[in-house]
Amino acid sequence: MAFVEMVSAEQATGEIAAMYQDEVARRGYLPNYVRAFSARPAVYRAWAQLNGAIRAHDVRRYELATLAAARQLRSSYCSLAHGKILAEQFFDADTVRTLPAALDAVDVAVMRLAEKVAADATSVTAADVDHLRALGLSDAEIVDVVLAAAARCFFSKALDALGVQPDAIFADLEPGLRDALTVGRPIEVV
Repeated sequence: MAFVEMVSAEQATGEIAAMYQDEVARRGYLPNYVRAFSARPAVYRAWAQLNGAIRAHDVRRYELATLAAARQLRSSYCSLAHGKILAEQFFDADTVRTLPAALDAVDVAVMRLAEKVAADATSVTAADVDHLRALGLSDAEIVDVVLAAAARCFFSKALDALGVQPDAIFADLEPGLRDALTVGRPIEVV
């Protein structure tokens, strides 16, 4: 359970109830991370808008960068959520479990840059950016990778600092994938 009180679905009214209803309609359940923002629904709306803008240009690359940053940050919640998306939409579970193995040079470089941003953004050098350019990425695509990793830092750190556990639904992932993606807080037990 989180370290702060979160508004339950039964207690939600007004703006919070609408936020919850939107998420249940989209996902089929109310994620813990949404409840964590019940104290500040305007922040959640702003986050969703920012994240959507960052994600819009290349979903696959966004997911790779996000997973790399989440693992670096030891965020089980974000690692599980984005690893699950990668396993459902782009790769199989075995591939996701071993990422960045089996990826091409571009995807490996994307994940490495995202890891560096999450670990210590001041460690990123012009050589890192030049390497991605040499692999064919435009400056805008490089910015997308940095934005994905930097945005993940905000979201992952907020959830972990509030003690928000990954949703119990992640326990249903294939065990090897689930275990590989659980890099920090344990999955919620209900």
